[in-house]
Amino acid sequence: MAAPADILVVVAHPDDAEFGAAGTVARWLKEGKRAVYVVCTSGERGTADRAVKPEELAKIRESEQEAAAKVLDVAEVVFLRLPDQGLEDTPDFRKMIVRAIRTYRPVTVVTSDPYRRYIWHRDHRIVGQVTLDAVFPFARDHLAYPDLLGQGLEPHKVREMFFFGSEDVNYRSDITKTLDLKVAALRCHESQVKDLGPDLEAWVRKWSCSMADGAECELAEPFHRIEIAK
Repeated sequence: MAAPADILVVVAHPDDAEFGAAGTVARWLKEGKRAVYVVCTSGERGTADRAVKPEELAKIRESEQEAAAKVLDVAEVVFLRLPDQGLEDTPDFRKMIVRAIRTYRPVTVVTSDPYRRYIWHRDHRIVGQVTLDAVFPFARDHLAYPDLLGQGLEPHKVREMFFFGSEDVNYRSDITKTLDLKVAALRCHESQVKDLGPDLEAWVRKWSCSMADGAECELAEPFHRIEIAK
């Protein structure tokens, strides 16, 4: 059996976790918590470079994600290798996330907000919805995917969820002391951040400062946070 994790981060593509939540994950890990990433696709369509083949880009982006996770001290990265730009809300996909939740038994699940309107990557929307449904009620109920019981995967109740990319922010996470780790992790995603300009740190700092507006901290990552009744 896999070792339990306090935090399970479920994202559509390599780099989503770093853009959305790396400062917060770094802070939690500095507090002694354990985190696992579940990356649903390998991001093999995420490029404007017509010379790179999807299978080559998948290897590059998985390697970048592994490096970023190492910077943050994330315990494990699980790649589901589902098709980039092809995620669908299906029972099989939901079962994969239920399996991860029952395997790692997290207190906290972090994912993309499924309810962001208009311009939002469809994979982000689908992953957020599937993860939300997997948390409640499917991971909780023993009669959901009962074959998992035979594999030793007992029901599990997640206590809270954090959604990044939300238009309904109700929680601003202080990353003042972990911005450097967020930037270092983002730099690992060279294939994705090279077009953001020469000063990635300045770009991230400016964004994080704007996200701290109204909070009692200098730099923040914004989320919609929910607590789940016991």
